[in-house]
Amino acid sequence: MSYEYSSYLLLVYSSFSAKMNSEIIDRIRKRRSEDDEDMMSFILPVLHRMRNRGPVERKQRHSSILYGKKRVDDILIGHVKNCLVAYRMEPRIFRDLASYLRRENLISDTRIKVEKLAFFLYMVSHNASYEDLQLEFQHSGQTFHEYINEFFNIVPVLASRFLKPPNIDEPHPKISTDTRFYPYFQNCLGAIDGSHVPITATPGIAAPFRNRKGTLSHNIMVACDFNLKFTFISCGWEGSATDARVLHSAMSKGFKVPEGKFYLVDGGYANTQSFLAPYRGVRYHLKEFGHGHPRPQNHKELFNHRHAVLRSHVERSLGILKKRFPILHVGTLHSIENQVKLPAAAAVLHNIIKMENGDETWLDNQLDNIAPNAFVDLPNGDENNYGNNDLGNTLRDEIAMQMWEAYHPE
Repeated sequence: MSYEYSSYLLLVYSSFSAKMNSEIIDRIRKRRSEDDEDMMSFILPVLHRMRNRGPVERKQRHSSILYGKKRVDDILIGHVKNCLVAYRMEPRIFRDLASYLRRENLISDTRIKVEKLAFFLYMVSHNASYEDLQLEFQHSGQTFHEYINEFFNIVPVLASRFLKPPNIDEPHPKISTDTRFYPYFQNCLGAIDGSHVPITATPGIAAPFRNRKGTLSHNIMVACDFNLKFTFISCGWEGSATDARVLHSAMSKGFKVPEGKFYLVDGGYANTQSFLAPYRGVRYHLKEFGHGHPRPQNHKELFNHRHAVLRSHVERSLGILKKRFPILHVGTLHSIENQVKLPAAAAVLHNIIKMENGDETWLDNQLDNIAPNAFVDLPNGDENNYGNNDLGNTLRDEIAMQMWEAYHPE
């Protein structure tokens, strides 16, 4: 009896299952038919439009006739202002530099020769990304990545050749021919200053680069002569480091001041025999001695005034450098290793332009080719003096008193 009952249940289930399967299959077929109709109603108009348009053609991205060499040649043979804006130097200086790099085998000899220099100069002058370079020169991103890094790799070599220590055998003509400075500053080799340059860093390593303004930067130290040429540069110290610490590090790594010679520094440095700082608590800045202000009233004010006139050369050099290469006002997307080389690269190019008597007056009315609102807010310099040296104080007092004794205001 139980067997028959079980067989009946099985028969009913089988019948019900067959019926359900049949209904489900019908529903699926109906739904699929409706979906097919909907799909065809969408596809057919698209196919119709595509047929009317003709076959779809793949477009080559880098197809401009002004690619590479022709683009550069057009700028070099065009108006000189075009070259100044694009590469920050005159065509003749550009060609001389390109010839030097080839002659010295500093860049590899490939089908892209002169253009390599153009790529790097355009990048440094405009903070151009690889996408910007592709648009400007119509080469692949890999090409720019390779050649930009090739130039970064030779920056230390160029710095060793074009950032030379000053002549120590005789005073600079701007000192020896000016009674305000000679013989008092006859042993002065130039001026030193610190400056912050923006940097980008991943959160894991960013903390040391955060300066007192709260932005990220690295602190560089530069020395310049009285021709406004850089004679030394130290790059890469974190933005939290003081100017005095950067100078101390530079001295421990080879920056030397010959015995009996000295550089002029601002109040952020200690006053020593090798680095002569102004008197603190005494008016110093040139505007404080300008029209409407009294002449120097004592030997300290007289020393500070003439010290400021000479030390202003390094401030002017940095001003020209950052005006010509405004990439030094912003962060970039290069590796940190390359970012810290940017100031040195700019200083080398600055010196080459100075050596070739390149024009600087055009910069006076030149609009920034990087939006000023993108410039990073940076510290101006250290305000605290980190201790004086007795020998430095004695030297400064001797110079100041000699000046004052010979001072005859008109």
